[in-house]
Amino acid sequence: MQPLALVLYEKLLPGTQLVNRLQDLGWRVQTLHDEAALTRTAEELKPMLVIADLLSTRKNIPEEIADLRRHPPTQHIPVIAFTADSEQKNFDAALAAGATVVVSDTAILQHLNQVLEQALTQF
Repeated sequence: MQPLALVLYEKLLPGTQLVNRLQDLGWRVQTLHDEAALTRTAEELKPMLVIADLLSTRKNIPEEIADLRRHPPTQHIPVIAFTADSEQKNFDAALAAGATVVVSDTAILQHLNQVLEQALTQF
């Protein structure tokens, strides 16, 4: 049985590239485009991991991560957050919200195996 990753993204790149890379590594991937449904969807699907793009025009993703952390059935799920290299405020907000690992959008694609290992062993 393949592990499930719940992937939340708005921008096609690197979102679709990330989905393809995860699938190549043997993960089942469920994409999510409704940020407000993150906690509910994670509770229903029970993913091994959540990966979220911090840049969104519709919702505050760090707030959604914090909601995931506050909800007992989902608080144990490791969260990898990623964003553009220049968005330090997003890095800080995601860490404060409870993200397990925060990386740049280029680093997550270049070092996906290491980022996955770090997130899964830290939590």
